[in-house]
Amino acid sequence: MSPVIAPTESSDVRDKILATGQRIMGGKGFSAVGLNEILTAAGVPKGSFYHYFGSKEAFGEALLEDYFEDYLADMDRTLRQAGGPMSRRLENYFQAWQNNQSFQDCQGKCLAVKLGAEVADLSEAMRASLKRGTSGIIGQLAGAIEAGLDDGSLVVDEAPEDVAQSLYQLWLGASVMVKIVRNTEPFHTAMKTTRQILNLSP
Repeated sequence: MSPVIAPTESSDVRDKILATGQRIMGGKGFSAVGLNEILTAAGVPKGSFYHYFGSKEAFGEALLEDYFEDYLADMDRTLRQAGGPMSRRLENYFQAWQNNQSFQDCQGKCLAVKLGAEVADLSEAMRASLKRGTSGIIGQLAGAIEAGLDDGSLVVDEAPEDVAQSLYQLWLGASVMVKIVRNTEPFHTAMKTTRQILNLSP
């Protein structure tokens, strides 16, 4: 008979597997990492993995859902912080992006950048998770831009939703280029372009 796992213990083990997977796959990618590597690093037996996830693909989907949930919560805190106009909060958000999405070890903080192109072609379920997560980010950016228009700190030439999508794509591309060129110059260019799009002073 299998041992009964208490709800709190069950949640802790699942969270540990996800956190370990996010850190390792954030560095190596999805396909290059086997389950044994994750479970050994997490100190969890293989049988426990299948108690929480039916397959590696199901684990990948849960990994992305967990990542975007945390990312969107952090983003919301940054954009809702007290004090200062929305323009400054948006700059803080993109500065935090630059700090977290470096070409060095990002400790799982750049999971969408690392796994995006790879898993979108491997799994429809993971592609859908990526689409939901990135749509959530674009939606929060659009809301912040609307708030900036309301408080008078931003001026944009297009609809907030279109500007938000352009900015997200700009920074996603810059994150990939940073990994290719191994320096942060693409981020400096992205910030300069962002300030131009939002009509911010340098």
